[in-house]
Amino acid sequence: MKTPLFFNNVIKTILFCGVFFVFLTFEVRAQELNCTVEVNTDRLEGSSYQYLSNLKPDIEAYLNEHNWTEIDFQDHERIECLMQIVIVSGTSNYLFSAETVIQVQRPIYNTTNKTSTLLISDNGWQFSYPEGRTMIHDELQFDDLTGFLDFYSYVILGYDFDTFSELGGTEYFVRAQNILNLAQTTNAAGWSRNSNNQRNRNTLISDLTSGSYNALRRAYYSYHRLGLDTFIDSPEQARQQILTTLRNIQTAKRRSTSNWLYDIFFDAKAREIAGIFQSAPRDVRLEAYNILRQTDQGHLSEYESLQN
Repeated sequence: MKTPLFFNNVIKTILFCGVFFVFLTFEVRAQELNCTVEVNTDRLEGSSYQYLSNLKPDIEAYLNEHNWTEIDFQDHERIECLMQIVIVSGTSNYLFSAETVIQVQRPIYNTTNKTSTLLISDNGWQFSYPEGRTMIHDELQFDDLTGFLDFYSYVILGYDFDTFSELGGTEYFVRAQNILNLAQTTNAAGWSRNSNNQRNRNTLISDLTSGSYNALRRAYYSYHRLGLDTFIDSPEQARQQILTTLRNIQTAKRRSTSNWLYDIFFDAKAREIAGIFQSAPRDVRLEAYNILRQTDQGHLSEYESLQN
């Protein structure tokens, strides 16, 4: 008489575990970042720095395995980024100086293509990385290695979210600001308000969180979501939307006291914009060229063909 009851209990246990496994499967969510890291140590001399080969996988794991938001990301929605790090010097105390370039991409709707949303360099990173170092995420205590990664992770997220909704990245820019504020209480190198180079982390996040640059940030939404994402279905209408966006950027830049955020936009977009208008009607192409000639003189060579 006990045998059927035993098997019934076994079956119930199996069914419960199966349902629980399915539940867990649906609860699992992908992390937000999918970053590739490249570390160049060619400028360092000697064999004592061979362990720096661990830096690439350590940083990739730190960036890609942490949940940076409370948003559910699907695997195909993860933000593609490339972080190129050149170690320029190192000391016997394992203190390193590095130059870093960060490039971020997002998909263009209804296509297999991607567009660059951010291209930025930072030449003032100093961090400690002794052999065997463990990287722990803790935004309540500043660390010169993970603090830099936290800061730029939120900058990356802010730029990405701005392309999907107007000022959608504000929360993440504020989080980056909080990290910078904490860093400044430690007098860590590269985080100071006072610097001979005004294109630094403090200036970057101060501008991104300032209402003075909201027009530019809104342009990220209109350019990407209303322009690029509709291009495959309505190319002429998408061009007109992007042209309107460029006019708005031109107007906003004239009122601005700093060009850096505008340079960041065009560093990522110049070649793409030239391609968008290359096959446009001549009047549209020339209007785009005249706006770009006045607004983005740093990439004039990219736009020359629009005159033809």
